[in-house]
Amino acid sequence: MSASAPNHGLAAQAVAVLMTANASEKALAVRRMAADWRSGKLQWPGLKVEVPDRPARPSKPELLAPRAMKRRGPGSLAGRIALLHALAHIELNAIDLACDLLARFTNDRETPLPTAFADDWVKVADEEGKHFLMLEARLRELDATYGDLPAHDGLWQAAEATSHDFAARLAIVPLVHEARGLDVTPQTVSALERAGDQQSAKVLQTIYDDEIGHVSAGVTWFADAAMRRNRDPKELFDASVDAYHTGKLKGPFNEDARREAGLAALFAGT
Repeated sequence: MSASAPNHGLAAQAVAVLMTANASEKALAVRRMAADWRSGKLQWPGLKVEVPDRPARPSKPELLAPRAMKRRGPGSLAGRIALLHALAHIELNAIDLACDLLARFTNDRETPLPTAFADDWVKVADEEGKHFLMLEARLRELDATYGDLPAHDGLWQAAEATSHDFAARLAIVPLVHEARGLDVTPQTVSALERAGDQQSAKVLQTIYDDEIGHVSAGVTWFADAAMRRNRDPKELFDASVDAYHTGKLKGPFNEDARREAGLAALFAGT
């Protein structure tokens, strides 16, 4: 293969998504990547690729420290816009997190992760792209756009901290952050419905339903990583949280959704 020939590997396409700065174009690019994967156009993992430390991002929103972010309830229009904007930023990060997982950790293993891993995380990446586009469209309906408000960089900081450890990445991103989304989203959906914003509530319900599958994918591959290391899953999870998560895990927990995603079974008997 010549130096100028295209790399048709899935990992290379995931890096291309990471290096797409425009938020809408990034979401569309990841959906095209998923369609190409499903149609058999991409190899797994393909040639080794150089993975950027940080993804390309648009010039806006301004990124602030998490503690500097203002909190607004969904009872007002401004509050709903702030909520949807924050969620759009999370979903943009989630696109990059899924693509980083597909690209980064194939380079660090003598034996590539199986095709089933790629199937799971392409699906996750595709749905994160869908979620961003849904939220972006809803913001436009409310005369707002992504980038109008500041956002924080906490999710990518978690990615940077775990860039060297596959199991830790899975523990912190899907099993902590995305699982927390399962805990809080039903209450947010109810609050939007009480405020009369059925359209936004419907968007969040779609995201919630899909995120159960994302946490489930995290459970599957975290369990696989623990088995390969001959480690107890709960002990490995606790060690990862202690090392890479700031603060304690906070409840209340959505036990039904966590059970559906497989978290209870992962830690059963430990």
